[in-house]
Amino acid sequence: MRDASGGAPPTVGIVAGEASGDTLAAALIGAVRARDPRIRFVGVAGPKMQAQGCETWVPLETLSVGGFVEVLAHLPEILRVRRMVSRRFRREHIDLFVGVDAPDFNLGLEQTLRRHGIRTMHFVSPSVWAWRRERIAKIRAAVDRILVLFPFEHALYEEAQVPVTFVGHPLAAEAAGPGARRATREALKLRPATPVFALLPGSRLAEIDKHAPLVLGAAARIYEARPDAQFLVPLVSRPTREAFTEAQHRAGLEALPLTILYGHASDALRAADIGLVASGTATLEAAFARCPHVIFYQMAPLTVRIIARKFLLPYVGLPNILAGRFVVPELLQDSATVTNLAQAALNLFDDTVTRRRLEALFAGMSRAMAVDTGALAADAVIAELRAAGVEC
Repeated sequence: MRDASGGAPPTVGIVAGEASGDTLAAALIGAVRARDPRIRFVGVAGPKMQAQGCETWVPLETLSVGGFVEVLAHLPEILRVRRMVSRRFRREHIDLFVGVDAPDFNLGLEQTLRRHGIRTMHFVSPSVWAWRRERIAKIRAAVDRILVLFPFEHALYEEAQVPVTFVGHPLAAEAAGPGARRATREALKLRPATPVFALLPGSRLAEIDKHAPLVLGAAARIYEARPDAQFLVPLVSRPTREAFTEAQHRAGLEALPLTILYGHASDALRAADIGLVASGTATLEAAFARCPHVIFYQMAPLTVRIIARKFLLPYVGLPNILAGRFVVPELLQDSATVTNLAQAALNLFDDTVTRRRLEALFAGMSRAMAVDTGALAADAVIAELRAAGVEC
C-alpha cells in the first residue's frame, strides 16, 4: 500500500467539460482536500476547480460543445485532447480518475484508463433514464463506481450491477429559502415590486450564438408589455459575455434595461419573478432558486432527429423529469420563437397562483436532494483511493 505521508502525493486525474461540471468537481475537490490536503488533482478544469487547487492541463472550454452535429466540427481537437490527457494520466501514474459529466468524452477515457489498471469513477449519470439506455452497459465496463445526483438513479444502477453512490446535488443544500427573493433584490439594488426576468441563454458559446437573439427578442417584447421590467443575464465567461453583448448590439437593443452578471446565475434566478432558461443544468438551478421559469432550446435539426429516435420521455427539462409530469413550459426547436417565449413568460408572470405552486414544488425538490454532496463524494473518492492501494 502506498503511503500518502511520503514520496509522491496521491494523485487524482479529473476532467470536467462545462460550467455545471466545474461546479460539481469543485465541490468534490474541496471536500477531498479538506480530508487530506496532500491529495493532488490534475486534468481538464474550469475556474472553480482551479480555485480549489486543481492543476489545469487543458481549459474546460475546450470540451464545452453540445449536440451531435455541433461536435463534428470540433471532433479532431477533442480527440487530440483525449489522447493527450490519457497519455499524461498514465505517465503521471495517477491513482484514480474521476470523469465529471461530459460522458461522450469521459466514458471512452475511463475505459482506456481502466484497461491500464487505473481505478475510475464517473460523477453524474448520463440521462440513461431519458434516452440511450444502452449506455449503461458501457458505463459498467468503464467505471469502478458512479456517483449520481438524483435519488431515482440509485436503483437503476443497482439493478444494472454498477457500483453506485447517491451524493445529491450541491446546489440543493444551498437552495433558496422563503425570503431569498427579497434579500437578493436588496443586494442587487432592485426594488421589491419591479418585474424581474432572468435570461439564461446557456453556458457554451454555441448556445449563446443560437439563443442570444431569441432571449433578447423576447426581452424586447416583454419590455413593450411591461415597461417597468428589468432583465438579469448571468454569463459564465468573458467570451460568452462578449458574444452576448455583440448580439445585443446587432439587434439594436442597447436600450433594454438589462444587467449582465459575471456568473452569479443563482443570484439572477433568486431575484427574478420569471426565468427564461436554456435546457440543461440551469433548469435545476432555477428550481433550487424557487424561480418559476420557461424552458427553451434550439439545436441543429439533424441532432434533434438523432435524439428523437432514442428519447424515452415526453419532456427534457430536469424539473419536469423530477416531477414526472409537465410542470414547467418547454419551448423547443420551432416552438422556441421570440413571440412564444415572450408570451409564455408574461403568462406565467401574470398567473400568481401557478407561480406560488411552482415555488412550493421546487422547495420540495430541493429538500429531497439536500444532502452533503461534497462529503459523500469525498467518502467515495477516499474509498476508491484506498482500493487502489493508497493510504489516505
